[in-house]
Amino acid sequence: MTLKIHQFPARSDNYGVLIHDTETGMTASIDAPEVSAIKQALDAKGWRLTHILNTHHHQDHTEGNAALKEETGCEIIGPLGEAAKIPALDHQVGEGDMFRLGNFDVQVLETPGHTLGHISYFIPEAKVAFVGDTMFAMGCGRVFEGSHEMMWNSLAKLRALPADTSVYVGHEYTQANAEFALTIEPDNAALKARAAEVDALRGQDKPTLPTTIAKELATNPFVRACEPEVKAALGMPDAADWQVFGEIRTRKDNA
Repeated sequence: MTLKIHQFPARSDNYGVLIHDTETGMTASIDAPEVSAIKQALDAKGWRLTHILNTHHHQDHTEGNAALKEETGCEIIGPLGEAAKIPALDHQVGEGDMFRLGNFDVQVLETPGHTLGHISYFIPEAKVAFVGDTMFAMGCGRVFEGSHEMMWNSLAKLRALPADTSVYVGHEYTQANAEFALTIEPDNAALKARAAEVDALRGQDKPTLPTTIAKELATNPFVRACEPEVKAALGMPDAADWQVFGEIRTRKDNA
């Protein structure tokens, strides 16, 4: 079995992602940020859209739902906790649910914080996760609707995935995230090396994504809020993990 993955830019800083099962012809769009960008990607690959998998209700992730469904007849799957806010939704899924997509099983993880009903999709056989705006490369989404503790628990759920999992996220924020991360851990050698790599990629207008769980465990200060060296750097050696995360998130919000 082969799951092909095609990432492409959309809007100003979003990424669109298409996944395609070569055996069944199933093609799913991860979120629907921009109709024209998705249609161009489908045409370029010669794929026919069969599904949309929404991670959360924000407009830059659902804008294309209705138009793409009307044009292609695709099925739209999205978060149970935000069903009323997801345009043209067909199937609601939540924590612990699993569904078949082509020849692949998709596991649903509830990862609230950025929004209250945010979900992520994990495909174990393909070693890939689609996490929307919960995690970014060296960053995480703003905590708009949930609490810091809620968002930390969601990141902890993602950091527990296999280290070799490829992670696709919603936005190209990596360069700015790297700059901020260095203010938290200026002596982190892995982080310094990755920041230089990111600068080189962006200097050539190349994407910095996808990332991996292993990379985030080594360089993402939000994911690393439980690490003793991060707690020490913030002067919070005895604080709860979520409180350390909250301090990092507050600093980023005010940066």
